Formats: sequence, structure tokens, C-alpha cells
Amino acid sequence: MMRTASRLEHIEPFYVMECAKAADAIARSPECDAARGGEPMIYLNIGEPDFTATPAVQRAAVQCLDAGATQYTPATGLPALRSRIAAWYGTRFGVTVAPERIVVTAGASAALQLACLALFETGDEVLMPDPSYPCNRHFVAAAGALALLLPAGAAARFQLDAASVARAWGPRTRGVLLASPSNPTGTSIAPREMAAIVHEVRRRGGVTLVDEIYLGLSYDEAFGHSALGIAGAGDDVISINSFSKYFGMTGWRLGWMVLPPALVAPVEKLAQNLYICASTLAQRAALACFEPESLEEYERRREEFRRRRDYLVPALQALGLDVPVVPDGAFYAWFDCSRYSASSWDFCFEMMRRAHVALTPGRDFGPALAERFVRLSFASGLPQLEQAVARLGRELGPMQER
Repeated sequence: MMRTASRLEHIEPFYVMECAKAADAIARSPECDAARGGEPMIYLNIGEPDFTATPAVQRAAVQCLDAGATQYTPATGLPALRSRIAAWYGTRFGVTVAPERIVVTAGASAALQLACLALFETGDEVLMPDPSYPCNRHFVAAAGALALLLPAGAAARFQLDAASVARAWGPRTRGVLLASPSNPTGTSIAPREMAAIVHEVRRRGGVTLVDEIYLGLSYDEAFGHSALGIAGAGDDVISINSFSKYFGMTGWRLGWMVLPPALVAPVEKLAQNLYICASTLAQRAALACFEPESLEEYERRREEFRRRRDYLVPALQALGLDVPVVPDGAFYAWFDCSRYSASSWDFCFEMMRRAHVALTPGRDFGPALAERFVRLSFASGLPQLEQAVARLGRELGPMQER
């Protein structure tokens, strides 16, 4: 039998994918066959926007192929793309970022992998909130470090705060890995609290990594601010971002990171050796993301996601599925199913079988709230959301009356 590396022992299965397989199996059953009068499965389990690349981006990709402009780019990315990303920070968030600090990557996943490999040693600890996106802690584990999950409840918006960071910091702690807005909760860290966290980490000589891939999909001016705007952030704050969510380019696998200047060369060296460069086709197409017609479309889509949120959260509350903190960004609702079940896993499978609605149980996102909470993605259109709510109501109504 082939021996596998011990690091795999620290990488848990991605349960959302196991649930997706189960949903697909049920969807193929006769009871979900529309041709036989069944109810087709409604998928609210995967965090992928129903909007794709804008027409301008698609045209740019075709032009790139027609011109044969598909050779390698520098490992840090096309200079023109780095410049456009930097300019976007200025116009969208009022933050000045030098293009030289930007490294274009093969998705935000590659950015997180590069950052973790560049910063963390075996035995280091990295503080993270529970709940949080599971792959982020696995990037930490793949670098030999330990993700230390700190329970974060509704009173803290399911996020870390400076006080919890100060309490948990130990001799092996190297830094924090945050996400604002967060997957699975859709909640953000208030700018003042983010600044306080950065200060706590800084005075201990640590590093702050902030996953901001949903930042473009913020709905509340009180929260839609980049951590890069904090005083001195250029020295010890790393921002991770992506073209997948706000820009609708999920399968193009393109992201970026903004680094302190001293970290650019080490990360570039890693990128050169690990994957040479991000997709040239995706990079050249992404230049069109910053054209006025594309930016206008992204803002229209953001308003559509807001409209979905504003319908969905009250609808879930009315069903007895409490959403303790209204999501201020992303396209997720994090609701409490404990009124109906002691296990979110069982609840989700029951709703798949009976309501034919696919949801994501809390198991992936950390143990603290795993049994009570469920993630629902409102990346699907409003008609599908309305239909899903009606089906859930149909199945939960008799349970409410008991």
C-alpha cells in the first residue's frame, strides 16, 4: 500500500462536496424528475454566483485567443492587470495601493497557499474564527502550522475581535487569518475592530491575513472597507482577493494578493517554482473587468444580491429558522435550525429528501456551531429562492405546530 504524507491527517474532508453528491443522487431519482411530475432539486448549497463573466470579459478572452497572446506572463502577473487592480482600490475603496505590491495568482486559493508557505513554520499557530471557511484552515495545515479556531458567536458577528485575539495569543502564535465578509456567515468585521485586531497582532510581531474575496459584495457602508486602509497596513497586513465572486469569473481561477513590499520577492520566488504564472487567458480577459460597462454591470448584480438577501432573511425568520446576524456582504445566510433538529447534518439531509432543497450543514465550518447552524447560499435567482422557501415552509409547517 502506498504511504501518504502525514499532513493529510490534518486535512478533513470537504463535507459540502459530500452533501452535493447526495443532492445530485436524490436529484436523479424519479421524485425529482420533472418529466414525471417530480420536483427538481433547488441547489442553495454551493457558493457560486449565477452571474458569469461580463460580455466585455468574454470578448477580451476571444480576442486574446485570436491574437495567440497566450504565452507565460511574469509570475507576479501582467503589469497592466496589476495596475488596474491598484487603480480599482483607489476608486472603489479610497485606498492607495502600489501595483508593485500586487501579485496575481491562480485564484484566491493559490494566494492563500503562497502566503501560508511564505510565512508559517511547522508548529506555528494561526488564530481563526469558528465558524470560518474550512479550506482556509487547511492551507495553514498544509504549511505545517496549526489553525487555532476561536469560537465566535452572534454578539461578535461570528468574527474575531481584538480582545479574543489578545486572550488567545501564545508563544507559538504567528498571526491571524480572517475573512471579511465571511463565508459562511456573510458578516464583516467593523473597520474600528479590524484596526484594533491589526494593532494587537502588530505589537506582538505577528501578521494579519484578511480574505476579502467578498468585499466587492458589501451591502452596508459601515462594513465595506478594506483592511488595507488601516494606518500602517502596508507593513504587516496581507489582503487576499479574487475575480470569482464580485467579478463572476469562478472557473477562470484568477485571484490576487496585496503584500507588504518586503514579502513580494519571497512570494514571487515561490510562485515561479510552484505554478510559473496564473492563466494568461484569464489575466488578459480580466483587464476588461475594469471597463466602465463591466463595473456598471457588477454594481447592478450587487444590488440584485442585496434584493435577494432582503427577501430571504425575513422569510427564513418567519419559518422559525433564526438568522442571528443579518449578512452585510457575500451571498450567504447562516441560520439556526435547532428549533427543528438537534443536528444540522440531519436537518439538511431531511430537507434534501423531503423539500428537494440542497443546503450546507455547519460541519465544515468549525465545531462550535456545527450542530445548530446551516449555510444557505442566495447566489441563485429570486424565483428559485421563493420556491425553496415555499417548499421549506411546506415541510416545516407541520413541525412548527407540534
